[in-house]
Amino acid sequence: MNRPLLEVDNLVIEFETDRGTIRAVDGISFCVGASETLGLVGESGCGKSVTALALLGLIPSPPGRVAAGSIRLDGRELTGLSEARMRKVRGKDIAMIFQEPMSALNPVFTIASQMTRVIRRHQGLSRRQARAAAVEMLALTGIAAPLRLIDDYPHQLSGGMRQRVMIAMAMSCEPKLLIADEPTTALDVTTQAQVLEQILALQSSFNTAVILITHDLGVVAETCSRALVMYCGRLAEEGTVESLFAHPRHPYTAGLLESIPALQASRNRHLPTIAGAVPDLAELPPGCLFADRCPSARSLCREEHPRLITSGRDGRVACHFPVQSREAYRAALVQWES
Repeated sequence: MNRPLLEVDNLVIEFETDRGTIRAVDGISFCVGASETLGLVGESGCGKSVTALALLGLIPSPPGRVAAGSIRLDGRELTGLSEARMRKVRGKDIAMIFQEPMSALNPVFTIASQMTRVIRRHQGLSRRQARAAAVEMLALTGIAAPLRLIDDYPHQLSGGMRQRVMIAMAMSCEPKLLIADEPTTALDVTTQAQVLEQILALQSSFNTAVILITHDLGVVAETCSRALVMYCGRLAEEGTVESLFAHPRHPYTAGLLESIPALQASRNRHLPTIAGAVPDLAELPPGCLFADRCPSARSLCREEHPRLITSGRDGRVACHFPVQSREAYRAALVQWES
């Protein structure tokens, strides 16, 4: 088997707070292959974006730090690199599309100024060459009039256009790995589809691997080949998208899938939800972190945290009593709610 492009091993990220040390990411491990699209799924606060920032060396220190673990890109260890060396990695080897383009783009500089700065830093082009490269990349993202738009300021563009600019900027140096953090947030449904289509088209053109961070399982189903499900900073389940949707093994994954509204559902059908709330990271229970919200939890679940075990041919799950089928989960949920 060829070595993966990205290898993350036992990554631990901590933050110092007034309530003590908070472990936002607790020992997750995963790989991303060259040109693969990996989905990173979970509700807000589960550690998805913090993991992405760690890959780019952008954890604010203080109060945060990578406390343990290894991040290797194409065999090169990234943890421990100086800021000067990480600047050479960001943009050229790893690029990121941030969740809110209006915050990520500098409001006082034109699109041309921001894009050409990145291109000249990593490719050594002249100002004229960098501008031409920026216009070409904007055109590839579907922007109709890139020669006009490139001299605009971010506030002059719509949300969808700003997101396309972010995609163009991220892909301008043909990175090996692209991280897309909720790239369709706050966009209308039509624009969401167009933005995702552009990301996948550019991925295919440049043979780039993509980590897609989202809470939208529909987006994962449409775009990803494999997915990781995170809960409270830990990996709950990993597998191919096909196996996760057809045969989820972790009760949290099954709960997320059951809570998706169905177009042909009965008008009187009760929409299942995941009861309870995510535990406080400053006061985590000793056992499984999902136990209080799980319809299948037993005494062992509240006493001992489950280890990741192999599930199926290509998957892993952290559960003492994995879900046998979605029907079995529904039955357990009905009994638990009654």
